[in-house]
Amino acid sequence: MDMQIVYYTIAVLLVLLGLVGTVLPAIPGLPLMFAGMLLGAWAGQFAHIGVFTLVVLGLLTLLSLIMDFWVTAMGAKRVGASKRAIIGASIGTFAGLLFGIWGLFLGPFAGAAIGELQHQWHVRQAAKVGLGTWLGLLFGVVLKLALAFTMLATFAIAWFL
Repeated sequence: MDMQIVYYTIAVLLVLLGLVGTVLPAIPGLPLMFAGMLLGAWAGQFAHIGVFTLVVLGLLTLLSLIMDFWVTAMGAKRVGASKRAIIGASIGTFAGLLFGIWGLFLGPFAGAAIGELQHQWHVRQAAKVGLGTWLGLLFGVVLKLALAFTMLATFAIAWFL
């Protein structure tokens, strides 16, 4: 079997897993996509994808990592979330994975609200923190998806031009 086909297959699987990871918090989406694209470029002996394209893809990946933490923190901070609320949102996100798509939507909200309730017993503030944290996470996913498709387009354009 030609090893190049194996490398391309692994590269495609990494990119697909990375796309899934832009929505699922347990999977490092864009870093996996970058790894797949780097492997694809290497498998093609860098004939289609050069250093400039790889640098752009690397910078987009780095931007996604910075943005992911920043957007989530800003969403929580903007509504006055406590550290317990932020920890609760993280736990709720992972716990939500067990309950499918609804768990992914409700887990961060519930975790942040419960964490905030443990910090202070104000239901209105807990709901506000839960919603703000959830909106921050949702906005982060939208931005990661935009970066993921920008990376795919950059790779495709470089490959075919």
